[in-house]
This record gives sequence, C-alpha cells and structure tokens, in this order.
Amino acid sequence: MTLTQAVEAFPESSGRPAGAAPAPLPTDVRRRVSALARTSRLLVACDYDGALAPVDTAEPGTRRPLPEALRALRELADLPGTVCAVISARPLRDLATLSRLPGEIRLVGAHGTEFDTDLTITPEGVGPDSEPSGKAAALELLRDQVEATSTLYIGGGDGEEPVFLRLSGADAGIRVGEEPTVAAHRVPDTPTAASLLALLAAERRSWVFGERPTPIERMSMLSNQSSVALIGPDARLLWFCHPEPDSGALFAEVLGGRQAGVFAVAPAHGGRPLGQRYLPGTMSVCTRWSRMDVTDYLAQGTPQGRTDLIRVISGVTPATVEFAPRPDFGRAPVRIVPRPGGLLVHGAEFPIALYAPGVEWEIDHDGFDDVARAVVHPRSEQPVVLELRCGTDSLEPSALPESELRHRTGAYWSDWLDTLTLPETARQLSARSALTLRGLCTPTGGVMAAATTSLPEEIGGVRNWDYRYCWLRDGALTVQALVTLGSTAEAEAFLDWVHRVVESLPGPEMLRPLYSLRGTDLGPEEVIDSLSGYAGSRPVRVGNLADHQVQLDVFGPVVELIAHLSSVRGTLADRDWELVRAMAEAVARRWHEPDHGIWEERDEPRQRVYSKVMCWVTLDRALTLARTYGRDADPTWQGLREEIAAEVLDKGWNEEAQAFTTAYDGTDLDAASLHIGLSGLIDPTDERFQATVTAVEAELRSGPTVYRYHRDDGLPGGEGGFHLCTAWLIEAYLLTGRRAEAEELFKHLVDCAGPTGLIPEEYDPVTERALGNHPQAYSHLGLIRCAQLLDRF
Repeated sequence: MTLTQAVEAFPESSGRPAGAAPAPLPTDVRRRVSALARTSRLLVACDYDGALAPVDTAEPGTRRPLPEALRALRELADLPGTVCAVISARPLRDLATLSRLPGEIRLVGAHGTEFDTDLTITPEGVGPDSEPSGKAAALELLRDQVEATSTLYIGGGDGEEPVFLRLSGADAGIRVGEEPTVAAHRVPDTPTAASLLALLAAERRSWVFGERPTPIERMSMLSNQSSVALIGPDARLLWFCHPEPDSGALFAEVLGGRQAGVFAVAPAHGGRPLGQRYLPGTMSVCTRWSRMDVTDYLAQGTPQGRTDLIRVISGVTPATVEFAPRPDFGRAPVRIVPRPGGLLVHGAEFPIALYAPGVEWEIDHDGFDDVARAVVHPRSEQPVVLELRCGTDSLEPSALPESELRHRTGAYWSDWLDTLTLPETARQLSARSALTLRGLCTPTGGVMAAATTSLPEEIGGVRNWDYRYCWLRDGALTVQALVTLGSTAEAEAFLDWVHRVVESLPGPEMLRPLYSLRGTDLGPEEVIDSLSGYAGSRPVRVGNLADHQVQLDVFGPVVELIAHLSSVRGTLADRDWELVRAMAEAVARRWHEPDHGIWEERDEPRQRVYSKVMCWVTLDRALTLARTYGRDADPTWQGLREEIAAEVLDKGWNEEAQAFTTAYDGTDLDAASLHIGLSGLIDPTDERFQATVTAVEAELRSGPTVYRYHRDDGLPGGEGGFHLCTAWLIEAYLLTGRRAEAEELFKHLVDCAGPTGLIPEEYDPVTERALGNHPQAYSHLGLIRCAQLLDRF
C-alpha cells in the first residue's frame, strides 16, 4: 500500500462530520513515519486524551479511543520488533476500563507512575504537584526495557512538552492540535493522528514482511558486462546499479519494494503476461502479453562510464509506463524534470536521462520523491522506445536506429556463443549458462559471484550477503568453465586482474579472498536499514566482511585455471608461471594454518579438509605445469605435496563418521570434502572416498538438492540446498560408477532453473522455492561441468 492509498483508505473518524476524511498528513510527518517504519525496534507511545480520544466530543469519564486508532495500535503491536504503549494522566485502573485496549498494548497511568508491567518509577521521576514529567521518565523506562532503536510519541493533552523535550536522535514527537509545542511535528486533530498510526502500521508491515516478492528464479538478467540488471516476469525493472555492478542501486525493488525504485511497463487494459524468454543466443529479454511485447537489453558499445538500458514497447495496444528511479538504494531524494525528448533525473551522483521522444509525461510527487507516468500508444510499424541513459544527461537521438542497436547487441552474444563447443547433454541450458557466466565477467577482468546482494538463504532470515564482488575462487572457476567450452578471453582478462592484485601486495600469502570488481579492497560492510529486504529478509547488506577472512583454498583454483588455459593455448606464459610460483610459495608458508574455508563461516577458524586439499592442488598442478612446459620447480614442492596429502588422509578421515569430514577436529560432514576424490588426491575407487560419497548422500542430500553442511556455524537460522554441492555429488556419483543416480540428480538440477534458464544459489526442498543471490556463477558452472561429464561417462 502506498502512502496516499493508506491515507485515502482510512475510515471515517469520530469528531468530524459524517463522511469527512481526516486532514491530509503534512509532508514532514509522512517522511518521518516512513523513516520510523524502517527501524529495527520501534516503540510507539501515545497520550490518551487528545491523541487517541477526542477531547471535544464527550465528558472525560466517557471518552473512548477512536476505533481507527485502536485498530492501528493493535496492528502495530502485532508486528515483530514493535511495542505499543499508552501513557496517560488517568489512574491505571480507569485507563484500562475506559480505553478497553487489548492486552498487547502496554498501559501506563497516573502521570507515568503506574505500570501494567513490573516496571517502576522512582518518586523523583515525578515533579511537584504531579506534573506530567513522570511521563517522560516512564517513556525512557519503556524505551530501555524494549531496547527501542526509535521511539514515536504522540501527545495531545496538557503537559506533554516535558515528554517531547526528552526525545532525541531517531525519536520523533508529534503534537496533536494547535497548542505551541517543542515537538518536531504536528497534526491537527485525533482523526489525523489515527490516520498517522494507520499509515505507520501499513508502512511497517510492508517493511517487516516485505512486499509480495517475485520468485527468485523467475528474474532474468540483462548484461553488457559493464552493467547488469534483473527484469521480473512482468517486465518490471527489479535491480540495476550504476556506475558499476557493485555500486549503489538505482532500482532495488526486489529488496525494498516501490520506495526503492520503479520502472514498470504494462498494458493499459491490464492482463497478465503470457510469458518471457531470451531472444535466442542473446542477453535480450522479451516479455509478452496479448497484443503487446516489451524487449529489454543493455546496449553494447556505449562510452566508458555510461550505461544505456533500452526498453522497446511494441504491439497494438496502449501501455502504461511508471518511472521512479531511487539512487543509492532509495536513500537519495529525486526530482524528475521534463525536457524535450524525455526526462532528466536529479539527485544521483551521476547524470541520468530517460530518452523518450514523443512521450507525454505526468510528474507526481508521492510525498517523498517524484514519479513520472505516461500512457503510450505503440503501433505495429512504430514501437515506443525508452532509453534509460546513466552517466549522461544527453537527450539527443542515438547515432544508430534502435533496430540496428538491438541487432548489434544481440550479435555480440550470439556470435560468441557460436564459437563454443557445448555439451550435448542439456545443450540449450548449457548455452544459457555460458551466456550467464560471460555476463558476470566485467571489463576489468573481475568476475561477479552473482548479480545481486542480500537475496536470502532463508526467507525471513539474516543470511543475506553481498555477492557482487570478485572472489579469487569463484572467478577462477567461472572463467575455467568458459575455457572448457572454448573461450579463453575471459580467463586471460581474469588472470590480468589477479596479477594486478598480487602486484599490489607485499606477498601472495597476503591475498584476500575477494576484492571489488576493480581489484581494490572492499569498504566496510554496511546495512541498509531503510530497505525491507526480499520477503522481509533483513538485514540488507552492502559489502562483505569475508574479505578479511583467511581462506587458504583460494590458491588452488587459480593454479588449476592456469593449467587448463595453458593446455588450450599449448604454452605457459612466463607471467602466469610466476603467478603459479607465487601461489605455491603462499601455500608453503601458510598451508598448516586453520582458516574459515570455502563457506566463509563467521566462526572460529578450523583445520579444514577442503582447504588442505586445495593447497595440495596448488602444488600438484604447479608440478605438472613445470614438467609439461619445462619449467624449474622448487625442489621442496614435491615433498610438501606428499606431506599435505599424508596429513589429510590421516587427520581428515574419521572412523566414527566413516567419511572425510569438514575438519580435523570433528565428525561433521561438508560437501566440499568430496574434493578429496574430485581433485585426484585419492583415487575415486578408494573405499574411503566411496564411503564419503555415501555419507554425504545420507546426511546432506535431501531429495533434489544437497546441503553444504548441517553444523552450527555461529549464525542463526538455516539455508537451502546449495546447487554447486549438488553438482559435486553428481560428479562423485559418476566417478564412482553410479550413473543412474547422477542422471536422476542432474535432472533435479535442471528442473531448478527458472523459465528463462537462470539458476540462483540455493533451493529449499521443503518449500520448493529458490533462495540466494541470482543468477549464481557457481550454479551455472556446476551445471556445465555436470553436462560435460555426462557426455563423457
């Protein structure tokens, strides 16, 4: 519900003529209500006479609270993280009898000295002659007890000013009536105060639980590699950042609803979409209704620092367009100014223009920011073209006709796809996976782990991470998958990126697990408190604290990538060999340390089997490269490789679990430990590896998916099955001769793809819904790997 809808929908109120609506809420009050709705622990406190009950309609002994105010308070009190109280000069017994407020609303009577809870206030908290300064002390007691991060106090009687004076910081005081006040805000009467409470309830419910979200797997990614965007199945622009994919969001509806940005196109006559698909071999998405299509793409060939998102409306029916960008995750105020040829947007740190020749716009102010709306009339021979241009304020016509720009952009992807050698198994889905992986590769050489931040691993949970950065591990595995398909340019660019990062460090052992897409350190992890989160899943995070962790497995994937790339090129570049040596040296210095591992657990480091296996991989592949290309290997590498293998086989195997476990110190299982056989450290026919496969299957597989682990990792809540772990178990099945189980599980993996072929991070087999950031590179590279192996075995 929007702010305007909440106010307009409010019922008739006592104290006004029948049929009269409450006075419109002042803009400053609406803004403050919206901010209060988005605090983690909210205390809402009201005076009784003058705030909840009109003082001019009945004798004091018969005054009742407005039904609308009572209903709004009850709705607020029912919400998580929200406490409601009434603080009155009336004695507590009279207040309870007269108000008939439900038990979930706390009552404080006698000028703040009588509580319906076990709170007490000292006599010095009450001023002489029972002045209501005790109400201020009572409010502070309540605030401390419930650990409120913000407090709203609404007062309308005599003696409310001491309460308003004690409010500070994120608190808000609202005076009801026309009396002089120190309160920051004012409303004219009790019906308007009730309207305010109803609006707060609607806003807070939306923030707490989130608006009805688009299923994660049904969002389709646009990419021109410099930028990415997500389009919903109804052609709403759900996610788009600028100037980099890891910058602040300009449209973040998927995480914050309409207040985080809207760019929607729909038939004016209504109706549901008939379907959505990618144009064959491209990253252009077409959404279809009866008699209308919308085609979306990110244009290729724009100047550096500029992004053009093109929306083409074709068909023979009128369409409505709503355009409301919200820079910096909706935290920057926006003004939209009509100009000949389109719109200019003010409020971002970069220029924004919407080129839309011939479109007549209406600009509304929703109480916070501007919203542009239009009705357009495409014709079969003349589509309507909307060009969102970020990084420029130009409203000049494009150098190329839109049809030519669309053709060139599509050819950029389809021509590349034609050069690949795709597996026959799941060929079309493998092609979409390849395009998706390339779409996550950026011009800097950095590779996004996923296109989004904070899509949850559990609906309503706190495991919401920012994946828009470049992990050494994820990036190496992504471009290695493309190398196996026949494309090496992405791997070359990624290795250039790694070289730049390593050259900036005092030693390779100082490598962090992840960096920005430009190869720089991340800033501090930040929480965007104003966003409700996907389906109410908070916090919404920007940044990732994992960049400060120790993850000793990161060297192995990089060296293995160099081995694959060198095999395809037929030569090992000197620069890459130096990088291999640096990685091997880093392993030699640090392999014995405990670490946080591949899953970046925010708990104590452990001696993890997977990390040790990847240290072994680093040395094993380095020795193979030296032997194959006539390079001089350090004489200590071979002995160290054998030492690591011996320790893993000795300390990683657990007799009680009958498996290679997560770490040396426990019996808990981890799907990543399958790499002891997948990597070649032991032969897949080894009984211990086969027993590990069986143990992982028994404990971590749940029907169509495989969990990473089931241990306590120091974070509350749970998560879904991890698609990459599913891919690992499929590979393990194949290596141990269990093809039937591999085919069955691969079919489940394929079924988890959305209608346009994209796969997020996780899957919950209980609720049968997708989870996690989207699209996830791990998931797509895992699918490609399994399809290739199924062709081979």
